Amino acid sequence: MNSRERVLTALNGGVPDRLPCLPITMMFAADAAGVRYAGYARDHRVLAEAQVRTAEQFGFDYVSAISDPAREAADFGAKLTWFEDQPPDLSEADSLLADKALLGRLPRLDDVRGGRTEDRIRGVELLRRRVGEEKLVEGWVEGPCAEAADLRGINRLMLDFTDDPEFVRELFEFVVENGISFARAQTAAGADIIGVGDAAASLVGPRLYEEFVWPAEKRLVEAIQAGGGRVRLHICGNTRRILGGMGRLGCDLIDLDFPVPVREAREKMGPRQVLAGNIDPVRVLRDGTPEGISEAIGACHREAGARYIVAAGCEVPRGTPHANVRALVEYARSHAPV
Repeated sequence: MNSRERVLTALNGGVPDRLPCLPITMMFAADAAGVRYAGYARDHRVLAEAQVRTAEQFGFDYVSAISDPAREAADFGAKLTWFEDQPPDLSEADSLLADKALLGRLPRLDDVRGGRTEDRIRGVELLRRRVGEEKLVEGWVEGPCAEAADLRGINRLMLDFTDDPEFVRELFEFVVENGISFARAQTAAGADIIGVGDAAASLVGPRLYEEFVWPAEKRLVEAIQAGGGRVRLHICGNTRRILGGMGRLGCDLIDLDFPVPVREAREKMGPRQVLAGNIDPVRVLRDGTPEGISEAIGACHREAGARYIVAAGCEVPRGTPHANVRALVEYARSHAPV
């Protein structure tokens, strides 16, 4: 099996020749390729080159167009602060929707030309050309809670759940409609799977998650799948209180961040859900040893059982020793899925 076949077999419920390895690399990939992060995030050609070189150097089973959470927000009109060698910043003080009345005036992503969302679509196209059918290609969109927080400001959004729930529903509807369009454009460009990053969802409790976030995520997931794509859900942080809901979304793959016990996720999501993760990216992956990493990933694998993919709890941090990253890949190469 090649890398793409291996991952697709795992996602489709089959038994691949070995465990797939899909760690998220952004700043690590830029550093490994020797490029500044501003260039990586702004130019799909730089991103694609760094992703391909890093995947080949370390033996990852995929490449990804992920760079930062501000692609959609920028094209809606949000103000970004750029830095030479780190991701762009969205300032809450300058949130685009500090005035809720502006929601009805925001453009649709389909109508934006030459922006950051188009750059990601071009990046997916280039990644597909570069890796052919050898590796999986991943696109990315922001989930409803995360994108709503990017546009409104995280603190305002959290108050809106109680103070103006109808506005939250309207904002989520807008975000999901545009997320579907953006995801389908990436699928058409060659993405095998779409990552949905919904970090802010870990900050709401189970009641708000079920009432507001889950229905929006469900609509996004189903629409991506109906358009021929697969879905990788990535919610940073402690999601223990919403694991059951996440498991009911029907995602093809769910990432678990390190605060979540893998055994607990397996119990609440059932035996059919494909899980990825979830060693501590800093204390174990960046600051640990290859031997400790192999032991920690082995524990995750045992708790997940079948339908497991090797990855860290979140992004591979900048400054992670190359030997430690190779330990992830070596575990995947040397272990069968069951």
